[in-house]
Amino acid sequence: MDHFDFIIIGAGPGGEAAAYEARTRGASVAVVDADLFGGSCPHWGCIPSKSLLHAAAQHTGGADYDWARASARRDYMINREKIDYPDDSGHVKGLEAAGAVVYRGTASLNGTGKVNVSHDDKTHELTATNVFIAVGSGTKVPPIEGIETVHTWTNKEATGARELPKSLLVLGGGPTGVELAEVYARFGVPVTVVQSGNRLIPTDHPRNSEAARLALIRDGVDVRLGVRAIKAEAGIGPDGSDVIQLDNGSTAHGHAILLAVGRTFPLEPLHLETVGIDIKDRNAIPHDGRLLIQDGLYVIGDPAGPELHTHQAHYQGQVAVRMALGDKVTPDYRALPRATYTDPELASVGVTLDEALAAGLDAFECVADFATTTKGYSVEATFGHVTIVVDRASHELIGAAMATPDASAAIHECVLAIKAHVKIEVLADTIHAFPSTSRIFNGLFDEAWRKLA
Repeated sequence: MDHFDFIIIGAGPGGEAAAYEARTRGASVAVVDADLFGGSCPHWGCIPSKSLLHAAAQHTGGADYDWARASARRDYMINREKIDYPDDSGHVKGLEAAGAVVYRGTASLNGTGKVNVSHDDKTHELTATNVFIAVGSGTKVPPIEGIETVHTWTNKEATGARELPKSLLVLGGGPTGVELAEVYARFGVPVTVVQSGNRLIPTDHPRNSEAARLALIRDGVDVRLGVRAIKAEAGIGPDGSDVIQLDNGSTAHGHAILLAVGRTFPLEPLHLETVGIDIKDRNAIPHDGRLLIQDGLYVIGDPAGPELHTHQAHYQGQVAVRMALGDKVTPDYRALPRATYTDPELASVGVTLDEALAAGLDAFECVADFATTTKGYSVEATFGHVTIVVDRASHELIGAAMATPDASAAIHECVLAIKAHVKIEVLADTIHAFPSTSRIFNGLFDEAWRKLA
């Protein structure tokens, strides 16, 4: 029986971050994963989708960047050149070079601090002072009659396709659905997005949701809001496409149907009942990002919450190790950035004005129409915004959102300001390069300072 300071079940961004942090601190580490080391992000998620978004932008802009080139570049990015499945050996070698012991197999708990690892028809038991659950998430299959009869895609098929579908129907208007709808629409595929809520990306700022809608419509996407899929029928649509009946009496069709309505967490195979956790109880594992759920047992990444982001998982992996080794730290999500990499990009951090008021804060917001700013004029923008939310009592920034070409980078000034409790007076007195997007923040900070005077 081998004993480790840390056993990490799952080798995605959170698990890798935890392993490297623990090894840096001199702790012994075992990492177990049955699938791709590195997880979904570098192979089926963040990296291939951003590569395809870049290619789609080049194609739309008139460059010689067809789908064959886009697909080849994507395969290069995910280490899948001339093979069917990505090669994750680089991630394995990195962990081993750091001194972690790597097991490619399935893992399950067998009591406190005990983990069974199964591989090559063998099972052996490891023990650990700390066990980390970092299993990530999978595509949620919606409860639609007949869904098993039609040609569905998960994010794996959507980011890994080597041939364009004749048409694409996206069920779900979150970041994944919106980004991939833009990719395929820009390569000439007829795309329909069906979203049960009344706006896209419902967890983001409402102005970002509207910017996403306008961006998809601009690219020719048929956006259906406030309608829910209720039945699927195979092959009865135009040119043999599959048809989805909607609850308003209309239908939508696609030769591929991308499921992007949410994620599920693969916790059942872990046998958490052996440590007294009933996963049928929705509150058994709080989705609030607390990380430590039992002495010596941590959950990091997607199953931990409070949101689903690669950068959140990476942060949690590091923080959880520090917690386990006795550092006086707790996770802080006040300045958790969100980014969707459409054109324009969408980013936000902190709270909206409505959320701040609901929490009892005396808050106000300042808003700039991006299209009428100097930066907006220079890039010929027709929509977009930059918004800040300020707390009167503390004179601090508590929220920001933006829809601009470089939002995923520009938002980090606000991320740092919220994290460090920087006063509006300091932000307003900070010089910002003209005519950058950040210069728009400068004007909003100045406006807020005058309101606070």
